[in-house]
Amino acid sequence: MNVFNYVFQSLDGDPLPLERFRGQLIFLVNTASECGYTPQYAKLQRFYENYRHSGVTVVGMPCNDFGAQEPGSAEQIQEFCETNYDIRFPLTAKYSVRGIDAHPLFRDLLDERGIDVLPRWNFYKYLFTRTGELLDFWPSKVEPDDLNLTRVMERNLGAWQL
Repeated sequence: MNVFNYVFQSLDGDPLPLERFRGQLIFLVNTASECGYTPQYAKLQRFYENYRHSGVTVVGMPCNDFGAQEPGSAEQIQEFCETNYDIRFPLTAKYSVRGIDAHPLFRDLLDERGIDVLPRWNFYKYLFTRTGELLDFWPSKVEPDDLNLTRVMERNLGAWQL
């Protein structure tokens, strides 16, 4: 599977094809506004600010699968993210990551990599290479500024594969 083959809807309702980020590392995170990990939004925004000019984009994907911790509408999610965390990275519409209603990207990850690749809670993190392959993933408790995570990402910033 290649991440650039997938299209999401953005939080404001427009198509968000991941193809638009071809040539960049994509840091995809399933998010929620009422979760104990929600403060990670601040670190995700700093991560985005620190690395976007180096060829990394963060894509937040609101998800209500775990503890119903993303119950709001698109407008409520947008307002929450802007007001509380000044989020400027792209946010998708709300999607499922597990089960029959899962976004096709997560169904394909499951088929290709098995159950261990799926999120077990909000704020699972996925890093995709510049060519669209899954490089690594981290559980919710791993913060966006975790040294091991940023080392993996920084090592791959120099891995230009055209």
